[in-house]
Formats: sequence, C-alpha cells, structure tokens
Amino acid sequence: MDALADIAPDFATYLFEFPFGDIYSRPGLSLRDREIATIAALAALGTAEPQLKVHIEAGLNVGLSRGEITEVLMQMAVYAGFPAALNGLFAARDVFAGLDATA
Repeated sequence: MDALADIAPDFATYLFEFPFGDIYSRPGLSLRDREIATIAALAALGTAEPQLKVHIEAGLNVGLSRGEITEVLMQMAVYAGFPAALNGLFAARDVFAGLDATA
C-alpha cells in the first residue's frame, strides 16, 4: 500500500478491500484452496511475478507444502504452456531460497 500512497491511495485500498475483504472471506473454499487457485491463475498469466511470489509465500502460510506448490506450477505447463510453468517454478525457487536464507 505504501508504494501507491503517493499516486493512487484509493487504488491501494481497493486492492486489499475487494479481494481480501469481499472474496477471500466468502464461504465455500478454504484459504488453502483459494491460494492454490490464485497461484495457478497468476502463473498462467505469466506477467505477474511479484504477485505470484506474494501468493506462493501466502500459500505456504496457509498450509501448502513446497511440493504442492511445485505441482500446481507444473500443472500449468498443460494449460498455460511451458514458459508460464517455468517462470512460476523460478518464482517459487526464489521464494523458497529467500525463506531458507532467513531461517
């Protein structure tokens, strides 16, 4: 939110209120399931590496294992193509390495 404070503070508010206040809080899917869907979607887009990294870490925080995240990203090769899967796997590797470095 701080990164948008000087240009679009209202957008920063919308960026958090809609997905996390309205969508993530709905019944029907667990946070774990929502993170699987989000990781898959961001990987498939192929243009959202910073957001993908945030959600890979969020996935770990809601109970996904590194292996499960890797499998989700490998699955993207079938539906989003090998470049999207590779980019997703490289993003996961970066997140995992960063977490290992701080452990």
